[in-house]
Amino acid sequence: MKNARQRYNELSSHREQFLHVAYECAELTIPTILMRNEGDALYQSFQTPWQSVGAKGVTTLSSKLMLGLLPPSTSFFKLQLDDSKLGVEIPAQAKSELDLSFAKIERMIMESIAASTDRVQIFAALKHLVVTGNALVFMGKEGMKVYPLNRYVVERDGNGNVVEIVTKERVSKKLLGLPELDAENSPNDDSKGDYKGTKDVDVYTCVKLHDSGWRWHQEANDMLLPESVGKAPKEKTPWLPLRFVTVDGEDYGRSRVEEFLGDIKSLEALMQAVVEGSAAAAKVVFTVSPSSVTKPSSLANAGNGAIIQGRPDDIGVVQVGKTADFQTAYQMIGVLEKRLAEAFLVLSVRQSERTTAEEVRMTQMELERQLGGLFSLLTTEFLIPYLKRKMHTLTQSKQIPSIPNNLVKPTIVAGVNALGRGQDRESLIQFITTIAQTMGPQALQQFVNADEAIKRLAAAQGIDILNLVKSMDERNAEQQQAMQAQQMQSLTDQAGQLAGTPLMDPSKNPEALDGIAAALQPQPPQ
Repeated sequence: MKNARQRYNELSSHREQFLHVAYECAELTIPTILMRNEGDALYQSFQTPWQSVGAKGVTTLSSKLMLGLLPPSTSFFKLQLDDSKLGVEIPAQAKSELDLSFAKIERMIMESIAASTDRVQIFAALKHLVVTGNALVFMGKEGMKVYPLNRYVVERDGNGNVVEIVTKERVSKKLLGLPELDAENSPNDDSKGDYKGTKDVDVYTCVKLHDSGWRWHQEANDMLLPESVGKAPKEKTPWLPLRFVTVDGEDYGRSRVEEFLGDIKSLEALMQAVVEGSAAAAKVVFTVSPSSVTKPSSLANAGNGAIIQGRPDDIGVVQVGKTADFQTAYQMIGVLEKRLAEAFLVLSVRQSERTTAEEVRMTQMELERQLGGLFSLLTTEFLIPYLKRKMHTLTQSKQIPSIPNNLVKPTIVAGVNALGRGQDRESLIQFITTIAQTMGPQALQQFVNADEAIKRLAAAQGIDILNLVKSMDERNAEQQQAMQAQQMQSLTDQAGQLAGTPLMDPSKNPEALDGIAAALQPQPPQ
């Protein structure tokens, strides 16, 4: 049986062609995305591209993908009952209460995501996808981690499903608790001037899919590391190998930069030529005729506005004379920049302080229209496994209540083809508005249940209405109390009106005073 190191080296041969293109794409956009010498990261220098269009396009497209996948203001998923597996009809009131409970669980999950560093790592993974076309995300207990393409290999079956993953990373031996290698087994020694050193060791993580689920372990120096064995259910794996563009039969994906690599290469060459040519054209060199009485030293030492002896005809300036050629290059650069801006969705960025829900929806539609199904691919390969793993870990840590998987299904609502909470709210508001406009407010009060409408609006907005919206009993109690207060006020007003009449005033009615005195006299016993 092959160990993890041997398996990594074997699968690396299938990755070479993709890795070569990924290095080229990174060098023309953001060189720090992918390093050629992964073992010498601390001592590696990068060559800065001559143009920044590629870097700006990568950042902009990654930001828009982040906005479409994980909207900052709304939830990207929705919990709902699976009616096909329920078997019975749930009353409307109970269904509304369940929707509110699901909305509360959704808020707890979104708060957990906001409190973690997941968004930072996801944005880094999206940049890797745009540049290299591949990224591996590991959702560990201590947080999320992103592996670049040169640090992992993957094998897929004929349907594109992952069956094996092997990662490689350098870790300090002190962190692993391993003894130092012997002198004959340590080719890298600090005392010999080799800066690779012996403090780090290559750690290989082998992940395989079995019938019972995913299993993985780590090896260093071809030895199994203690307490490195892990397992997870098949649908709740922490290992998420992502692809940008899929090609049938290939284990790795293609990137957006690779699709427009020709334009980026042309722009790079033209920008280098224009920058170097502009530097040469900006250089000022004076020439003096050999037979001139003007001395070159006098011309060189003369200050601004100085007067020296000489003839202007004997002095000349070297000129490049490439204005027409530069103009042609500038025009071609403008064409290439426009095409790349459209490809990376740079032209549609709106400067604003806050992002509205309509902008999120338009961004999602634009991503789907421009990238041709990529957004749906990321929804399938990233959002669904990410959500399942997140719910699994939060359930195990008792942060959210356990949810029966056979009855409740999470639905991704971040895509353009899914019905999100915003669409639910807009549809409900439009329905109520249509009834009020066509049939009148009386029909709205007669046919629409206000309690149910408020509950559905709150669920669509993700708002907990506990102690916020009054219940039917509370409203009935308040109405009864108001009626009693009104009756008491009416009796008080009537008593005040009677107090000013002669009947109730004894000074104005002596007969009434005598009657009251007689009524107050004690009666003799019968």
